[in-house]
Amino acid sequence: MIRGVNASLEPERVAEALLARVSTWIPAAGWLVMAMDGGGGTRAMAADALPPPLESAAQAVAAWVMRSGEVYTSANLGEDRRIADGAGAAAVGFPLACRGRTIGAVVGVDRTPSKTTPRFAAATVAALLAGMEPGAIALENAVRVQRAEALSVTDDLTQLYNSRYLSQVLRRETKRASRSGRPLSLLFVDLDGFKSINDTHGHLFGSRALVEAASVIRASARETDMVARFGGDEFALILPDTGSDGAVSVGERVRDRIAAFRFLQGDGLAIHLTVSVGVATLPDVAASADGLIQAADEAMYYVKEHGKNGIYVAGS
Repeated sequence: MIRGVNASLEPERVAEALLARVSTWIPAAGWLVMAMDGGGGTRAMAADALPPPLESAAQAVAAWVMRSGEVYTSANLGEDRRIADGAGAAAVGFPLACRGRTIGAVVGVDRTPSKTTPRFAAATVAALLAGMEPGAIALENAVRVQRAEALSVTDDLTQLYNSRYLSQVLRRETKRASRSGRPLSLLFVDLDGFKSINDTHGHLFGSRALVEAASVIRASARETDMVARFGGDEFALILPDTGSDGAVSVGERVRDRIAAFRFLQGDGLAIHLTVSVGVATLPDVAASADGLIQAADEAMYYVKEHGKNGIYVAGS
């Protein structure tokens, strides 16, 4: 167990190694590991041989185990009042304890009910929990590392990537694009009139508007694009394998959706904003990450100085 769960620092790999051992100790048809995600919530870290209805039931068992910190057994989940989302199957659940608290649960489920409730001798339970403890410790450590890595590259307010990580990714993508000969585009997006929200309604409302703008911009990007908050009310999008025409299409989608959005409606307001978008493409106007940033920034300010609410392609 110790060797298996310490072979990786990825929570999902740790959970899979934990299941690989536990499933040899107890004969259940399907398995699930649920654990704290480091951000105040929980998530399924690993599952094996669980069709959707049984996985949902297993998650309900795991939630009960994590709340109570107790071992769970049931002959028929469908008849168990402790589980709201029960299915016609027998199940067992064990808490994953680490540093004096329950950080997760291991759940085993059969595909049919049992004639009798599964039972374990006290010594067997103690041995099973002791055997799982190294997995619990490794899992919590992996979640902490993952959370720390996420926070180091994430903007606290918007949960987009931060400018430092943007620079790292842009340098990497610039090198890749130069080697492959493929284009690489960068968009700078600035919120027009954002200062008026802070001046009129205060910085708290301004922060909420930034969060809403970040959500709209992220939803406007493609799966392959990387979205970051560059600073203040300025955002940036890295578009790999994308020429200027494709970048303009993404920029137009961002501009249209921001213009159509009603900011701060939940606070009784309905504020309209627009954006100024600057586009720069490698190798058209730059040959380096710094050059691409400068070109996109200058293109964005060109829009700001010529009426705002528009898109300008550097070098056009």
